[in-house]
Amino acid sequence: MTLVILAAGLGSRFGGLKQIEPVGPNGEFIIDYSIYDAIRAGFDKVVFIIKEDIYDVFRNTIGKRIEGKIEVEYAFQSLDVIPEGIVLPSNRVKPLGTAQALYCALDKIDGPFAIISADDFYGKESFELLGQSLKNNHEFSVIGYQLGNTLAETGAVKRGVCFSENGILTKIIESKVERVNGIISCEPIDGGAKYTVCEEHPVSMLMYGMQTDIFNYLRNDIKDFFNKNKDNLDKCEYYLPQVLSDYSKNCNVDVKLIMTPAVWRGVTYAADLNDLKEYIRELIDKGVYPENLY
Repeated sequence: MTLVILAAGLGSRFGGLKQIEPVGPNGEFIIDYSIYDAIRAGFDKVVFIIKEDIYDVFRNTIGKRIEGKIEVEYAFQSLDVIPEGIVLPSNRVKPLGTAQALYCALDKIDGPFAIISADDFYGKESFELLGQSLKNNHEFSVIGYQLGNTLAETGAVKRGVCFSENGILTKIIESKVERVNGIISCEPIDGGAKYTVCEEHPVSMLMYGMQTDIFNYLRNDIKDFFNKNKDNLDKCEYYLPQVLSDYSKNCNVDVKLIMTPAVWRGVTYAADLNDLKEYIRELIDKGVYPENLY
């Protein structure tokens, strides 16, 4: 099983910015804990999707720590990796989105795989559930967290709000989510109507289990995406949640929604960093992680 880590967004944060501050007692980053959890859940390969210009510093900072513990490969997310015949505007600088990132790594993946973000702390139990789903059942799956547990104390966050029937995902709505006067308000990123949900409603934090069956669909769908957005090529983004939802519907493939008991942690705002460090310290004290991962 392969763990695919979306880390191209770290490119702007290497070089001393505080978002890449260690969270563990011996300089570990969030990404180190994800890899540690994945290895003990049965994953035997990791593919980092990064920007090519940070390859050296990324490998020396993160890659070399784990090269003797799991097979490591790198894929580079670039504006140049797009279907033949598509020409982006010369002023396009912004990355093309999470689905295009996966498109850049297709030749590095040859079996069941999970895909996660480098910025999120998912928890040991989530990797165990994902590994079981991929290894034993060869499923497509989304790991779900209770929405109320993923909100910031102040300010809005972006979440993939999940809807399901009998444990099978029906859609994911990428939304800006905020708790206002005790009510959770969701505003779809695509401009749809606002809606409200309860604290326990499941959300995706971009932790998916997938099979390589989706690759042929992705190769064709990315062409359709760019053709549909030919008048918006300077701004459009190709999102993985939408691709997974469309693939499930168009190809009649069940995507299982698996709720995890794990607590998600991330660093959206500056105050989140200390909370995450304290949480990891608690887990170390409980024996979930060793004092020094590597």
